[in-house]
Amino acid sequence: MPVPPITVDANGKPLPGIENYGKPGYYAVRPGDTIMRIGLETGQNWRDIVKWNNLENANLIEVGQVLRVVPPAGAAPPTPGTPAVAVAGAPSAAGSATPGVATTTGAAGAAVAGAPPSSAATNTTPAKPTPPVASTGDDDLGWIWPAQGQLIAGFDDVKNKGLDISGRAGDAVLAAADGRVVYAGAGLRGYGNLIILKHNNTYLTAYAHNQALLVKEDQSVQKGQKIAEMGNSDADRVKLHFEIRRQGKPVDPARYLPSR
Repeated sequence: MPVPPITVDANGKPLPGIENYGKPGYYAVRPGDTIMRIGLETGQNWRDIVKWNNLENANLIEVGQVLRVVPPAGAAPPTPGTPAVAVAGAPSAAGSATPGVATTTGAAGAAVAGAPPSSAATNTTPAKPTPPVASTGDDDLGWIWPAQGQLIAGFDDVKNKGLDISGRAGDAVLAAADGRVVYAGAGLRGYGNLIILKHNNTYLTAYAHNQALLVKEDQSVQKGQKIAEMGNSDADRVKLHFEIRRQGKPVDPARYLPSR
């Protein structure tokens, strides 16, 4: 088992969960992490992560702390979600209690990793076509495009963790495959009004910058269902930022979506 880089807090006490460092189903908190971001990285509802780890305050997580990110044996069903935000900028239960950034004594929090780029860093030239992946097992989801607009920014490992699709305010945002809503709110910096769908144990998708969210957490949705309206929340223009994550890692959606 790997040795954790940090094992005690500023007072010399062992960090919570450190005995589980490196075990499958556990996550070591990194600088800049929030419970919501950890939920995105692991495909879980952040409220469930709070419950599984008996966290009294989701805002207080420490760099190096180890969190359970899979349900414990015999766990109760996932916590029911709260209604999603209806209008851009309106508060939601998730957004009004946004878990804070992980802290560590004597070190500044790192920038949020994997957030959509700022307008200055946005690539306005679509990436070159990439070959599709083979569809087997969990990969066989029959993906569809989540919006009808033009592709204005392609996937980039560093600058853009997904695709940016243009459109007009209010245009339909569609579920790219059947799934379940694991997050709907405005609490993840850089994404605006955001929906995250979990499709199976391998894949989740993220739909950012919406002006209105039309689904709530733990709701099941079908491929092609309208789940949001396009907007410009936390963005410099109206667009949909769309991500596909495979086992928490961003992958190029162009390899999964049908040609058009």
